Amino acid sequence: MRRREFFQKTALATGAGLILPFQSCTPTQGLVNGSGKGRKAKNIIFMVSDGMSSGTLNMAELFLQKKEGRGSHWLDLYRNNRVSRALMDMASANSMITDSAAASSSWGGGVRVKNGRLNSGPNGEEYLPIWQKFKKSGKKVGCVTTVPITHATPAGFCVSSKSRGEQAEIAEKYLELKFDVMMGGGGKYFIDRKDGRNMYQEFGQAGYHVVMDKNEMAATSNKKPVLGVFAKDGLPYELDRLHDQESLNKVPSLAEMTSKAIELMKDHSAGFCLQVEGGKVDWAAHANDAPALIYDQVAFDHAIKVAIDFAEKDGNTLVVITTDHGNANPGLYYGDKADKNFESLFDFQHTNDWILMDTKKDDTAALFVEKVKRYQGFTLTIDHAKVIMDKYKDQSDEGVYNMYKLPFKEFAVFSAEHTSVAFGGMDHSADFTELAMFGPGSERLKPFMKNTDMHYFMLEVAEVENKF
Repeated sequence: MRRREFFQKTALATGAGLILPFQSCTPTQGLVNGSGKGRKAKNIIFMVSDGMSSGTLNMAELFLQKKEGRGSHWLDLYRNNRVSRALMDMASANSMITDSAAASSSWGGGVRVKNGRLNSGPNGEEYLPIWQKFKKSGKKVGCVTTVPITHATPAGFCVSSKSRGEQAEIAEKYLELKFDVMMGGGGKYFIDRKDGRNMYQEFGQAGYHVVMDKNEMAATSNKKPVLGVFAKDGLPYELDRLHDQESLNKVPSLAEMTSKAIELMKDHSAGFCLQVEGGKVDWAAHANDAPALIYDQVAFDHAIKVAIDFAEKDGNTLVVITTDHGNANPGLYYGDKADKNFESLFDFQHTNDWILMDTKKDDTAALFVEKVKRYQGFTLTIDHAKVIMDKYKDQSDEGVYNMYKLPFKEFAVFSAEHTSVAFGGMDHSADFTELAMFGPGSERLKPFMKNTDMHYFMLEVAEVENKF
């Protein structure tokens, strides 16, 4: 649909009172600032810190100020007035509180869908995702993430599906669509599948360079499309990766994946579009895991620098920096020892997740206290350790090793006494999200945006007609 037709139809629908609060599928009037066209964005880098509440952004800033004597790259963009900034309404079709699938689909397909769906309407209708539109226009497209590459956020830009849980099928769709760069975790959806298919082999036969570690990734060239899968499920949390030599040698950071993806696509004559996701920020928030949360947000911040440095030199690249929803609303809370407690995170060697996953059902409370002291530097009381260990005894053997059934909440509450970081819950929240833009097209951002408008905004600033 051409731009003029868009706004004519939107105006008619609004005048007739037909726009529903969570179901509008056309952009609101006045999509961008100004009446004329701005500069064209040849390339787009769309960066998502999944599940980032404002407190997460704030704590990463404070962490870097205290630990490294500098601010975060994200907040530096604000301080130095280098970006356009807005808030974004991320509601889904059936709730004010979105999940990642509906959130990504609002950007990917330009339509609000129900939570759990990927660019799929209530009657099974499918909305063509924006990375497919850009691919059809001649651009190279790709995604990098710290969670499975088949997970909700990258998938929302790439495919349509009735369920975000169909990750094995999403891997198959990626093969059919022949995206140019796909890197992250999710190996279990490519091999050792229920149907017996070896998707690595099939990608290789289709002309892909399939890579499994950091060195193989570094050696790739732009002569072939690249599939990089560096873990069976999600990649290690950044704090755990930094303190495990094997992971450090084999698993690339988000910044390293971002840099390589840009290198592989930057010379394409028609330009490229890349999505970058700090996916485990969301997982850490769900688990109320303060060290995991802060270190992964900092890792995302390193990736921001990679993108901005490239965009600044290139001059033709729009960088979008945002999150899809809040999660758990964490923050640093007042107390006489708050500063000192927070600074103790500098010396942590592992996340709560790593410690809990490394704990066995028959371990003693004393052993758990020792483990926390060794890897996080504080002394948990024996009574608190007993509460945690009792949770293991209440679970089945299978549940002990299921990260969602481990005593994350209890550990977080006890840890807060030593870090001064506390959480408001363990699930998504309805926050309006932070949105920043740098580069051509950013001058056209309005101070408040509806999530679905982002789809059309990107098409417009890239001057790609919405005809597919």
